[in-house]
Amino acid sequence: MNIMVIIAHPNLETSRANRAFKLEISNHANFDVRNLYQEYPNWKIDVEKEQQLLLAYDRIVLQFPFYWYGCPPLLKKWFDDVFTYGWAYGPGGDYLKGKEFIIATTTGGTKNCYRAGGDNWFTISEFLKPIQRTITKCNGTYLPAFVTYGVSSQDNDAYISQDNDAYISQEAKRYVEYIQTYSSSLIH
Repeated sequence: MNIMVIIAHPNLETSRANRAFKLEISNHANFDVRNLYQEYPNWKIDVEKEQQLLLAYDRIVLQFPFYWYGCPPLLKKWFDDVFTYGWAYGPGGDYLKGKEFIIATTTGGTKNCYRAGGDNWFTISEFLKPIQRTITKCNGTYLPAFVTYGVSSQDNDAYISQDNDAYISQEAKRYVEYIQTYSSSLIH
């Protein structure tokens, strides 16, 4: 299976979790890794290039930090620019049919923060519904998201510096395994 990982982090160099995930997936030859913020610092997305890349892969992973209850703005612009009428949806818009998409996101808050009655009121799954529907509207297959919770905790500096590094390293390995082995047949 051909897998492309699109990283959309506004400042990947300062990210502990997303940078660790990128480093881990870079150790595996079967992933093609791209960084949207590095490729498009001027935000002028090459739509034809992006569409051709999407056609070349079976599974597309969209990796980003959970950013104000959604994806970072350049990834939103990427969806708006690349998933065009007549190509991704509408009459003749079936180029993404059969493509599998996985959202891989990280949060600063714990899993308990993302539940009914939690600090954020809703689950990550609920917050990701607009992206899920965008993908399914465009005939793509939306696979369950890979979420790593609690990558930072402002309440406990020791947690951030020691235990969290081991946790992030473990999650990076789990991330690679998940995107390599998740079977879309599990959702049918």
